[in-house]
Amino acid sequence: MPGPRVFRLTSLTDPALAGFDDVIDVRSPSEYADDHMPGALNLPVLDDAERARVGTIYKQVSPFDARRVGGALVAANAAAHIAGPLSQRDGSWQPLLYCWRGGQRSGSFATILAQIGWRAAFIEGGWKTWRRLVLDMVEARGPASPLLVLDGNTGSAKTRILGRLAGRGVQVIDLEALANHRGSLFGAMPGGQPPQKLFESRLAVALARLDPARPVVVEAESSRIGEIVVPRAMWRALCAAPRVRLAVPVAARAAFSVADYADMLVDPARIDATVTRLSPLHPATRIAAWRALAAAGDWTTLAAQLMRDHYDPRYLSHRARHAGMEIAEITLGSLDDAAQDVAAARVEAVLASPRFTGWAAPAGPDRGP
Repeated sequence: MPGPRVFRLTSLTDPALAGFDDVIDVRSPSEYADDHMPGALNLPVLDDAERARVGTIYKQVSPFDARRVGGALVAANAAAHIAGPLSQRDGSWQPLLYCWRGGQRSGSFATILAQIGWRAAFIEGGWKTWRRLVLDMVEARGPASPLLVLDGNTGSAKTRILGRLAGRGVQVIDLEALANHRGSLFGAMPGGQPPQKLFESRLAVALARLDPARPVVVEAESSRIGEIVVPRAMWRALCAAPRVRLAVPVAARAAFSVADYADMLVDPARIDATVTRLSPLHPATRIAAWRALAAAGDWTTLAAQLMRDHYDPRYLSHRARHAGMEIAEITLGSLDDAAQDVAAARVEAVLASPRFTGWAAPAGPDRGP
């Protein structure tokens, strides 16, 4: 029987990937959790404890003994995967496997699958090849499309409007969705954030899928989204891009935020703890008043006061740094569905206007990190 094929991955969206029925990550569960190719199945040929055991034998006994023990474990785990998750694959199945650097783990499992008769292949260089492509995109290249930043004070429904733009066929990148975080102090989402490397993989694929001939809209962010750091090339692009700003009254933003953060309101203790974390930044009397509003469940008043006394003053400082980048302002009296549709239409009009198509960055110092 022929052996497995070697697959040379050349890009994050390599069209040849479509020729495989499944991409299988054979690394340990912890390696997979830290980062993996989008859509890859995790069928480890060594789990975390087994991988540590083999590594210890390699260092303390000998490479030969490590390979002997590891080979037995790989064969046993491969047999379990073939009898279990892969038991329903027919003879035409074509899998693509990878491990950390395209070595023994993926090659061994791919050889077994090829001997059965499946057209198995493994990625040359493994996950490290993938990681190099990711870093090239997010640290060196960044978005190839012309970029417009959607800016506005906290609670301006920027993420919702971004979604409406996507529904209108506009290219968008939702950094907060990729980071699973709403970007504010109260922005934690169920399930927690992905590891930094996995976020970078998600962002790199999103960038690679852009049509460079069409603009892309991205929400304004700080250099961190929760615990996630925005990679250098993406951050440079955000700092250098023109901006359109949403101007919305505090009352409308507070009402919208209460509805948007409804998942948090079921846990007042969490809100109280988050407000308490602001103690170093505000007078004790103000923190006490905010905690009292949280205890009373007066969420709209609390949201309005947080915006007025905490978020908005910080936004003014942020806006001053990007004053020369603003090319349009969109004023909204409310943030209901109709208003969000109006905002999306106006952003789309900006994309087609000479203010954007003919925009050039103002002269001045490097605006990157």
